[in-house]
Amino acid sequence: MRLRGCWKTCFLLALHLVAASAQGEIFDEDLTLRPLRDGKLEARFSFTTLLKGATPRDPQSLEHDDEAQHYTLFPLALGQLLREHAVTELHLTLNAGKWNYDHWGHPDEPGVGTGAELWVWMGDSVPTSVDQRWQGLRHSLAGLFCASLGHLDEQRTTSPTLTFQPEGSLPNFTHPHQLRHATLPSEHVCTENLTPFLKLLPCKSLSGIAHLLNPHKLFDADWHGLGVHVRYRERLGVEVRLAFQAVFDPVRYSHNKRRDWSLRSVFDRSIERACPVARSSKVQVELPHETTYTISPGPTDVVGNVATYTINSGHEALDIAMQWSEEGSFEYPDTSKATPLTDISIRRNLKGTGQADARLTLELTNNLPIQVSTGYLETMPWHLQFYLHTLRAHIDGAPRDDLVNILSYTPPVPHSRPALLQAVLTLPPRATLHLTMDVSKPFLRYTEHPPDAQRGWDLPPAVFVPFAYGELGTPEATSNDTSVAAGAHKLSASRGHRRPRRMYTPVMLVDLATPDFSMPYNVIIMSCTLIALIFGSIFNLLTRRFAVVRVDAPEHETKDTTSAVSAVDKKAS
Repeated sequence: MRLRGCWKTCFLLALHLVAASAQGEIFDEDLTLRPLRDGKLEARFSFTTLLKGATPRDPQSLEHDDEAQHYTLFPLALGQLLREHAVTELHLTLNAGKWNYDHWGHPDEPGVGTGAELWVWMGDSVPTSVDQRWQGLRHSLAGLFCASLGHLDEQRTTSPTLTFQPEGSLPNFTHPHQLRHATLPSEHVCTENLTPFLKLLPCKSLSGIAHLLNPHKLFDADWHGLGVHVRYRERLGVEVRLAFQAVFDPVRYSHNKRRDWSLRSVFDRSIERACPVARSSKVQVELPHETTYTISPGPTDVVGNVATYTINSGHEALDIAMQWSEEGSFEYPDTSKATPLTDISIRRNLKGTGQADARLTLELTNNLPIQVSTGYLETMPWHLQFYLHTLRAHIDGAPRDDLVNILSYTPPVPHSRPALLQAVLTLPPRATLHLTMDVSKPFLRYTEHPPDAQRGWDLPPAVFVPFAYGELGTPEATSNDTSVAAGAHKLSASRGHRRPRRMYTPVMLVDLATPDFSMPYNVIIMSCTLIALIFGSIFNLLTRRFAVVRVDAPEHETKDTTSAVSAVDKKAS
């Protein structure tokens, strides 16, 4: 009886500890659906877990054993990794495709650069340096998410502090924090990355909004990507946000070429039941400006142009559908004549036909009637080297070098460090700024080429951060421009309370001088052929006996000659 009572006491104590730890963790999930003007549909999944009262680990304590951590909703694998390497803030994104800013606008998740991007803020320490922990963090994340993040070595690592500011709070440690940033444009997201991503969720993909994460549908989207974001919120705790973002084309899925969509048609699933441990679970749908659509079922709440559906434990299966009943087959609009949805439009190219040099060109168009200042970041591997003295700025063919300010450049070190170029660009109203700069393509060792060397090298995207909006450029602006400027001022004022949003350019492909990798094969074939011929000839000379046999000789003379040769061979043997 005493033993049974002891087991009951231990069981109740364990339940009490679990309940106490659960009270210190909060999990929220939401899904945002936004119909786009070109008939596509943007979907953003967000899963946020807050570990209340927690603080990042001080790097000075790495030489001692860490204190015990008990997680219930917080992802254990990720939490152990953060504590092991004393990471204060972490942002990891894996994307596939090209985000179209002009037609889709700004994404809900700003990190949409093609490939893999990882940037962290870590406090410096004496026992282990930031670079040592950065190396261990890369390999740990590579094993956790089944990605090639181990290739983000020192040849791709930079510290662009002007562009990647901390999104959370940085604790006051003994030593200051440092930034590490690296990109791998050739890395793409796939099912083997989504599986460990889902395992970090409390309800996995069994219930809640995560049940819609169907890999067969997600990876068939026009653009898709996932992200892991960790930050420290002072007086609140450590927050982990797992996000998945995709752009679908309902017209492509429809048999009658309509843009009608539903959760079942887009994800091939519906929300069957709520996640039991989620504090809040909701779906938000941005309503289009036109009034010819219908949405079903009726939303829980409508605020402005956003319809909200709240998912409760006793809620029936939810399948949101939006239809344009008065519309026949959908016709894609002529996007070339449509007004861009962002303040600036960017085009980036690498021109030149030679394998020794090229020219980097940038075209930045200011779509507003007011002046815009933007940050410009280039992190280029040492495979492409800038000639900074050839940097030129032009507007309508006229040189405007005064529009490039606060220029910072860290030259690359071959086989060791990439190039880092940071600048502030000023864009006049309704103008297009052309930037050109000559670059050189160095020769690589034959062991440094990738397996598909003839394809070329993927170069990481450039990053732009518009951060300041000025006054009207000309006093004789039209009334239309004045209204647009007023709206831009309101937008600028609203953005004063928010963080500036980054914009990524598409990746570029550079063709470097490639050796003839078929030459070793040709040499091997030729060498083997010569060896076979020489060896065969010498072997025949050493092992064979040659005798003269007269064809027209009598038969008894031929037999005598043959017997004589046989006798000689026996004596030799």
